[in-house]
Amino acid sequence: QVQLVESGGGLVQAGGSLRLACAASGRTFSNYAMGWFRQAAGKDRDFVATISTGGNTYYADSVKGRFTISRDNAKNSLYLQMNSLKVEDTAVYYCAASSRSATNRPFMYDYWGQGTQVTVSS
Repeated sequence: QVQLVESGGGLVQAGGSLRLACAASGRTFSNYAMGWFRQAAGKDRDFVATISTGGNTYYADSVKGRFTISRDNAKNSLYLQMNSLKVEDTAVYYCAASSRSATNRPFMYDYWGQGTQVTVSS
């Protein structure tokens, strides 16, 4: 089992920045590919970014150039630096762990956090 706890969400004005963190506990964090997803009210859960065990990253087109995913295996932590935030980035953000691969497919992830709310005001 892997337990994931997100933090760092909040209310920010458009154009601002936030840094989300995901603390992992349980099994060896470095063995898992990690991802960030988001779900806006009334919509499906969407892929945001993923990072492999080797540090390779992949982003959704909607966040490319604005968001940066990173991991610190020594701290069992995953991060999402979000810059130039837009109103349409408003959502609950979830981190997830995959024992298989870094992917944009939610069903490939084994463990999920409870989410942290990000609200971007105009």
